[in-house]
Amino acid sequence: MSVVSELIRKEADGTISFGNYSLEKKSKVEDYEHNGDLYKVKTFKEITKLERNGMFVYESVPGTSVRNLKVTDNGMEFLVEGTTDSQITVELEPESEYETLIDEKSAGRMKTNLGGKLVLSVELGSGNAAQVRIVKLS
Repeated sequence: MSVVSELIRKEADGTISFGNYSLEKKSKVEDYEHNGDLYKVKTFKEITKLERNGMFVYESVPGTSVRNLKVTDNGMEFLVEGTTDSQITVELEPESEYETLIDEKSAGRMKTNLGGKLVLSVELGSGNAAQVRIVKLS
């Protein structure tokens, strides 16, 4: 996997990919249209952040590259790559419980806060990528 050189792009399967953790200086793309929504991405080696219609979606510290981000009513999934372990924050439904899977192994059940934020850590580095799937529990 490699960085997303165009910072954000549409994939053939209807998902989006974004982020470039190799950049030394902060770069951004605003008003990127996809499926009727407007996206904004800010990315460089220290942070990657994605917003949809002005609302928070994803943030990683340090920066990452994300492939095939798919957000549904029941959660989200994506492939993430970075140079070192990352703390990732995503926004989902407020005060809901989710099962988090990293490379199909359970990272446990987590409950979102009042704002819908869920924070997880992913072990990355050496060109490794991790598949993250977050599924809402009923």
